[in-house]
Amino acid sequence: MSEQLKNPSKYLGNELKYLAKVLEGEAWSATVGSWAHGLEEEFAKKIGTRYGVACNSGTSALHMALEAVGVGAGDEVISPALTVIMDSTATIHANAVPVYCDVNPYTYLMDPDDLERKITEKTKAIIVVSLYGGVPDYDKILSIAHKHNIPVIEDNAQAVFSTWQGKVLGAIGDISCFSFENSKHISCGEGGILLTDNEEYAKAARKLGGHGFKNLQADEGRVRFVNKEMFQNPMYKRHDALGWNYRMPEFTAAVAYAQLERIDQLVELRKKTAEIFLDVMSDCDYLMPQKNLPDTVNSYYAIGVTYEGENAIGVPWAEFRKTYVDMGGDGFYGAWSVPYLEPVMAEQAFVNRLPQVYGNISYKMGLCPNAEAVQPKIMQFKANYRDLELAKNKADVLRKVIKKFGSK
Repeated sequence: MSEQLKNPSKYLGNELKYLAKVLEGEAWSATVGSWAHGLEEEFAKKIGTRYGVACNSGTSALHMALEAVGVGAGDEVISPALTVIMDSTATIHANAVPVYCDVNPYTYLMDPDDLERKITEKTKAIIVVSLYGGVPDYDKILSIAHKHNIPVIEDNAQAVFSTWQGKVLGAIGDISCFSFENSKHISCGEGGILLTDNEEYAKAARKLGGHGFKNLQADEGRVRFVNKEMFQNPMYKRHDALGWNYRMPEFTAAVAYAQLERIDQLVELRKKTAEIFLDVMSDCDYLMPQKNLPDTVNSYYAIGVTYEGENAIGVPWAEFRKTYVDMGGDGFYGAWSVPYLEPVMAEQAFVNRLPQVYGNISYKMGLCPNAEAVQPKIMQFKANYRDLELAKNKADVLRKVIKKFGSK
């Protein structure tokens, strides 16, 4: 049975049709095309913000966001200690200093109490990460941020249509960032988008990601959209800001647009998959799923679980995973290392980028004890099934593994 079930492609909508339209046209660059522009408008509308700025990755969106809110050399940016390295590297791209906040060991999300302890006069932004689709404690986080007048950047790379108090994530903080990388809710290989209601932030982000063209606006990324004659004049000056090339190509935008048309269905499949797996885990006393806060909805990029089986039943993490795979499961992933313990941070490989800022910066074990304790125990079960029968099959394998090892 398991050999016959296959996870169907995510690309079952208008992806090929829209790619053909791009190929048939002559506007293959975001500087003159319309697919990226359309994606920006529709995604912003879906989430509930005024502006969208498409880009080539979620990491680029984070860098754009940081510089848009005014983060610069030597400033501090607080991010959680349980997340991918990109929140740290985007901070370093902005020549700022990563500061790590510990997490709640049950939600895996930013601990507001430690957040307030980490704020200094140098703190210029807070990156709040919605890990696995879980929703942080925005009641407390926003209160703290507003008290200290610090912009909040939502990293929603893993959270499309997660909600807080009925409001969709992406319209909570000052700026939000999403990823369209291959494993995400919307996939186009690589890509991302920045959202905001702030016109100045949107314009600054677009310029930073678009070579600093002076005619870029908050709601317009096509540099040759109007007044083409003036643009081609040899006396015309094009650039009034320092920028990188973070633009989203039209091919990528066309695929993402087709995915966006089906996003409700894609998110619903992940949530139903999570229900299936969580039901299997409900009677297991050593698989502890990520806790969701009241009045929130998790969109389940993955099903995060703390594994306590080594102490409870004497089975190491790796042995449990191998047994699950051997019995027909898809496997699951471990959580990324705590960012400041990755070699690039722990061995200070970043210092040479800007020695005058980073020369005295170092990160050691023990900085965020909750994150360090829970990270090695986390199992990330796949939620990206597009056939619920396949999800049920894999969850049934997990049920058999749990039965095989028993309980404490």
